[in-house]
Amino acid sequence: MPATPQLQLICTDFDGTLHSDFTEPAVPIALQEKLRELQANGVKWIINTGRTLEDLQYGLDKSDLSVYPDYVVVVERDIYRYEGDEFIPHNEWNERCAAAQAALFAHIADRLPEIFEWVNLHFTANVYEDKWSPFCLIAGNNPDADEIQEYVEKKFADEPLLSFVRNDVYARLSHTEYTKGTALKEITRLLNIPCDGVLAAGDHWNDVSMLQPDCAQWIVAPANAIPEVAQHVRSINGFIAQSNCGLGVIEGLEWALNDI
Repeated sequence: MPATPQLQLICTDFDGTLHSDFTEPAVPIALQEKLRELQANGVKWIINTGRTLEDLQYGLDKSDLSVYPDYVVVVERDIYRYEGDEFIPHNEWNERCAAAQAALFAHIADRLPEIFEWVNLHFTANVYEDKWSPFCLIAGNNPDADEIQEYVEKKFADEPLLSFVRNDVYARLSHTEYTKGTALKEITRLLNIPCDGVLAAGDHWNDVSMLQPDCAQWIVAPANAIPEVAQHVRSINGFIAQSNCGLGVIEGLEWALNDI
């Protein structure tokens, strides 16, 4: 008989899953206490976000948390270990990711001006380049973002290593091999934790890569998850909470712990 899975690692998205801009406190005290209790019992915790490290640090400080993650994944791919009030980069992974991204982006660079021009001509949207991607988008609304995504994905249908990573009206181009899901797998490799010891929770499109059976045994979506994510989680027998954001994560943790 196979061994009963034991919860060893929790991986949560930040905005809309762990954290809410519309509640006070932004991360429920009960969730902070539960995470502290689980960490004291040896369970590791990852925040896996599309935010930059600086923006995540700002969000964590503003939330006045009493508990901190063991690892963070930022811009959906870069890995840092949190130790002694410092974020220490996982250089082997981060440098390999940066090199792969740079090579891919150099390959498509001559095709980007046409896309920038098309977006600026047809939409009121902010398109720009930053250090993580040569194409970043803040659309005016979700229907515009849908149309822009469809256009960009058609333009790059011949580039299987290129993905359009999106959360609400925000998006960026990225490398398909460096995602929230592959970053989670890298951390579990470092910690020697099997996927059947992992819980993953998220609410939006850019979380789907980590909300997969080959990443986690227990897959959770809060009640505020977008319909596409909720449908995906249901399809793999995951857990849809009745509460939003952090309160929904508590429900998911209780579901997983009761399953052990």
